[in-house]
Amino acid sequence: MFKCPDLILSRFKKELSLDINIAKSVLQNTFGYADFRHQQAQIITELLNGADVFTLMPTGGGKSLCYQIPAMVLAGVGIVVSPLIALMKDQVDALKLQGVKAEFLNSSQDYAEQRRVEQLLRSGNVDLLYVAPERLLSDNFLYLIDQVTIALFAFDEAHCVSQWGHDFRPEYQKLAIISHRYPNTPKIALTATADMKTRDEIVQVLNLTAAKTFIHSFDRPNIQYRISEQKNSKEQLLQFINTEHENDAGIVYCLSRKSVETTANWLSEHGKTALPYHAGLPSEVKDNNQQRFLREDGIIIVATIAFGMGIDKPDVRFVAHLNLPKSIEAYYQETGRAGRDGMPANTWLAYGMQDVIKLKQMASQSDGNEQFKFITQRKIDALLGYCEVSSCRRQVLLNYFGEALAQPCGNCDNCLNPPVTWDGTSAARKALSTVYRTGQRFGVGHQIDVLTGKKTAKITSLNHQQLSTYNIGTELTAIEWQTVFRQLISMGHLAVEMDYGVLKLTEKARPLLKGECTIQLKAQKYKKAKQAQNKKQTIGNDLSAVEGANFEKLKQQRALWAKERNVPAFVIFHDATLMDIARKNPKTSKQLLEVNGLGKTKLELYGEKIIALLF
Repeated sequence: MFKCPDLILSRFKKELSLDINIAKSVLQNTFGYADFRHQQAQIITELLNGADVFTLMPTGGGKSLCYQIPAMVLAGVGIVVSPLIALMKDQVDALKLQGVKAEFLNSSQDYAEQRRVEQLLRSGNVDLLYVAPERLLSDNFLYLIDQVTIALFAFDEAHCVSQWGHDFRPEYQKLAIISHRYPNTPKIALTATADMKTRDEIVQVLNLTAAKTFIHSFDRPNIQYRISEQKNSKEQLLQFINTEHENDAGIVYCLSRKSVETTANWLSEHGKTALPYHAGLPSEVKDNNQQRFLREDGIIIVATIAFGMGIDKPDVRFVAHLNLPKSIEAYYQETGRAGRDGMPANTWLAYGMQDVIKLKQMASQSDGNEQFKFITQRKIDALLGYCEVSSCRRQVLLNYFGEALAQPCGNCDNCLNPPVTWDGTSAARKALSTVYRTGQRFGVGHQIDVLTGKKTAKITSLNHQQLSTYNIGTELTAIEWQTVFRQLISMGHLAVEMDYGVLKLTEKARPLLKGECTIQLKAQKYKKAKQAQNKKQTIGNDLSAVEGANFEKLKQQRALWAKERNVPAFVIFHDATLMDIARKNPKTSKQLLEVNGLGKTKLELYGEKIIALLF
C-alpha cells in the first residue's frame, strides 16, 4: 500500500506540516473519491501535524476516512478503538479490497490467527488495526504496541465514554490511560451525535483538552422523517413497508424483547424476512441473524431500542420505531442508520403516552444518581415535544443540536402533509383544571374519564362525579382528549411523574389556567399534501430505463462477487457506486476511475468485468 517514503516523512515532520496533497492522492487512488468532503481535509491535516482532534460528524459523513488516511500516510500503525467487535471483520475486509493493510484483533480469532496479526504488527506491515477497548487496555496488548511505531489512536463511537451518552460503556472510562502513556501520539475521538454535556465528558475522559474540535452539520438531507400516533402499530408498520419498502433492508426498533420477537414473527407471517435481535437471544442466533442482515438483500432486523451499534450497513433504506427511543440523541443515532450511503431513506416512528410512562419508569428504576435521572426525564420530555410539533421536523431536530436551518426542509411529514391546528385554549383549561381538582394524583386515563363523564368504579369510589369538571369535556372523544393531554405534556404545561404516570401541573400551566394566554393544538387532520414533493423515495427512480437495467445487472453481479468472497455486498461496492457506474456507463478503465468509490485496487479486480457486463 502507498506509504510516504521515510525521507519524505522525515522532511515533512521537521517542517511540522505534511502536505495534504499526499493524503489526497491516497483518497483518490485507494478509496476512489475525487476530493475531500466537508471538514475532512482540515481534520486530516491536524492529525498529520500531530494534533489531537475531536470530531462530531453525522453517520454517512465520511468519519472513517478522517483517521484511515492519516494512518496510511504516517509512519506506523493506526490503532482504531471500536466497540463493534462483530463488525470488525467486515470493516477490515472492505479496507483490504481497497488495497489497505488492515487487520483486527478480537476474541473471535483463534490463537494462531492472533499470533499472525501480532507478527504482522511487529514487522510494520499493518496500517490500521481494529481493537475493542477491553483488548486495548490489557497489559499484554499495551506491551505489544510499546514495541511498534504508532501513527495515531482513533476512538470510534466516542459517546460510549460518557454516562450521558445513549450507548454508555464503562470500559471506555478507562481510556484516559492512552493519553498518559502515549502523550505525543495524535488521537482522534469520533462520534455521530453528542450533546454538549456528552462532548465535554468525552474530552475530559480521553484527556483531549487541547484537541482541535470539528463540529459538522447534523443534517442528513437524504433521510425523510415521519412520526405517527400509535393506533395499530404493527399494521401501520406493515403498510409502511408494503407501500414504500418492499424488498428493502430495514431496521425496526421496539421497546421490549418480547415486542421484538412478536413483531419479527408477525412480519414473517406476512411474508417478510424479519429476524429478531436482542440481548436475551443466544449468541449464535444473534450472530447468524446479524450476518444474514449484512449479507442478504431485503432482510429486516427487529431489535430493542437499547441496541445501538450492532449494525453498520450502508444500504439500510428505512428505520422504523414501534416505540419511543430514550432521547432525541438516541432517535438521531438510530434513524441515522438509514441511508448511510447517501441515497434516499425513510424513517417512521409510532408513539403513545404508554411509551412515555414506561421510559420514565425505567429511568426512575435505573442505577443512575438523581442528576442522571433528572436529565433522563428531561430528555424524554424533549423527545415527546419533538413528536408533537406541527412545524418542520428537521428544523426542530437540528435546533436541538444547536444548528439552524433557514427554511423548512420539504422532506418531513409536517412539510409534506402539514397538520391542521385549532384553538385549544378552552380544552386545555378544562384538562388542566381536571388534573388540579383530582388532586394531581392520577394518570391520563382517569382524567379523561372525569372529563367525558364516565361512571367507573374508581370515579364513584373517589366521589369524582361531584367535581365541577365532571362531564364538561363531552365535545371531544377520549382519543381526542389523549392528543390534548399529550400535547400539554410535550409543551411543558403538565409533567408525568416517574412511578405511576401521575400528572402534575407545572408553573407554565398557571397563565393558561388564569386565561392570560391562548394555545394552538395540532388536530388529527391534515392539509392537502404537497404531491410534487411527496413522491416515494425509491433508489434509482431518477435513472433512465437503460440505466436502471444496468443498475440491476450490476447489483446481481455484485451479489455473486460478494458470495465468492463471503463478504456483505456493500463491501464490494455501495449502491451509490453502482448507480454512478450505471449513469456514466464507462467504456474504459480510465472512465471507470472517474466513478465515486472505485479506486485502483477495485479497478484491477473488477474493472474489465464491469465494462464487459455493460456492453
